Amino acid sequence: MTCRARSDVLIRQLEYLVALGREQHFGRAAAVCYVSQPALSAAIRKLENELDVTIVLRGRRFEGFTDEGRRVVGWAHRILAERDALLADLDRMRNGLRATVRIGAIPTAVPATPLMSSLFSTRYPLARVRIESLSSREISRRLAEFELDAGVTYLDNDTPPGTRSVELYRERYRLLVPADDELARESVVEWAAAAALPHCALMSTMRNRRVLDANMAAAGATLVPVVETDTVGALYAHIATRRLASIVAHTWLHAFGVPEGMCVRPLAEVRPRPAVGLIVSDREPTSIVVDALVDALSGADLSEALERSLPPVIPG
Repeated sequence: MTCRARSDVLIRQLEYLVALGREQHFGRAAAVCYVSQPALSAAIRKLENELDVTIVLRGRRFEGFTDEGRRVVGWAHRILAERDALLADLDRMRNGLRATVRIGAIPTAVPATPLMSSLFSTRYPLARVRIESLSSREISRRLAEFELDAGVTYLDNDTPPGTRSVELYRERYRLLVPADDELARESVVEWAAAAALPHCALMSTMRNRRVLDANMAAAGATLVPVVETDTVGALYAHIATRRLASIVAHTWLHAFGVPEGMCVRPLAEVRPRPAVGLIVSDREPTSIVVDALVDALSGADLSEALERSLPPVIPG
């Protein structure tokens, strides 16, 4: 077997292994790789024989990886990521960057991602952008396993180690309230007064909700929502149809505006405002796609763009 053919076989085996790690099921892994389950199993067994190590714990079904297998899976992610980076770099040199940048964003930051993708696409018009809504924990995992190029999340003590960050904006909060409510006549609403309204809010497992709960606690109040959800879309649907109040990030107003029959009111300012930013793996050599994204967003004043696009605060 030639060196080129041998390398092709190894890459394919590593792709099968990564798919198995992601799907945790032989059949599903085979399906996403467009091969039969026996072919995928045989390729992984061949890899085990070549490396002289047991990678997969097998019973009647997939039961996980051995300790050595988890190490091999980690290297498989790294090797495939470096392969993709090499191809993207060569493609950029030949034709301009055409690769796809893979971004995971926490749900509360998703409404701001059009500003990011616009900056990136303006700089690299032949490249593509893929954005997934993910938890901060999932973003950390998939960055570490080379399944994402970047994440958009809060920059705080929970920011994963081994990453570097670019601050994009600081979150501001506004109260969406029915236009006929007496608080709609206030120029600034105190957090304790807002807490007394029937609310729709994100679930307490989400970082944004924990920020709001901390602000409420500082004001001596507790937020007890009528409806809780884990998506901004569902939250807005309840605001629009049930006219429930909600404390929203200003990025959501940028994307969705103010539902009919509601008005927006400033809340008493809190300091410091939570920072939201781009995080990427701090490994060497850096990915050409990651470098391109960081280059496009570094120095970008998203805060100014978000402020300009906010709907005016309608006087009471």
